[in-house]
Amino acid sequence: MSDFACLTGRTAIVTGASSGIGRAIALEFARAGASIVVHCSASRASAESVATEIRSLGQRTCVIQADYSDLTTLKPFVEAAWAEFGGFDIWINNAGADVLTGPAADWSYEQKLLRLLQVDVQASMIVAKAAGERMFENGGGTLLTIGWDQADRGMEGNSGELFAASKNAMMGFSRSLALSLAPRVRVNCIAPGWIKTAWGEFASDSWQQRVLRETPLKRWGLPEDIARSARFLCSDDASFITGQVINVNGGAVR
Repeated sequence: MSDFACLTGRTAIVTGASSGIGRAIALEFARAGASIVVHCSASRASAESVATEIRSLGQRTCVIQADYSDLTTLKPFVEAAWAEFGGFDIWINNAGADVLTGPAADWSYEQKLLRLLQVDVQASMIVAKAAGERMFENGGGTLLTIGWDQADRGMEGNSGELFAASKNAMMGFSRSLALSLAPRVRVNCIAPGWIKTAWGEFASDSWQQRVLRETPLKRWGLPEDIARSARFLCSDDASFITGQVINVNGGAVR
């Protein structure tokens, strides 16, 4: 591969890496030369499958399971990830609650809100701060969070309201954490647009048409589109970029 956005010799922790965007980031970083700690909350078998793919690329990897709904596990998780390969250089804060598919899709508005605040905000902030401070104490690193491109401009409906609340919180937190950890640790946030993860695969025709209508590039984004952007932001090629929320959304502005 080319040296562009090379991550050779680095160790990356990718949370929520058993599927979707997290899986794509873990594999992209492995192809770029990084050792990978694959985190999962519950899907151990899927996480082990990702680890098998990483090994086939010739990179070191392991799986660490930590439940974001149990706050007592979070700092021990960061310490376990640090110990696994003798430190880490990159932390990808991707893990989040799925309230769009599976049994949670039928939860009440209140149940979904509490779950998102617990996992996507509270747990994610605790983990990111602990990981960022660990890298700061060690002399440097990069940290990347995941937001949402419509969080700060709004989308109608229950899901729009719920995700605007949780993702705006993380986007603002990321900007502030970047200032707290500068100049040793760079912190950025990717705000994806319409990305074809599990929900998008089965979205109704009206949603499929809406995505094409609202996206100037006239297609769904793929997890790999986010992964390639993440690789750049965590590489030395992005060494003068920190405290930014970067939309990766096919040009959508609505």
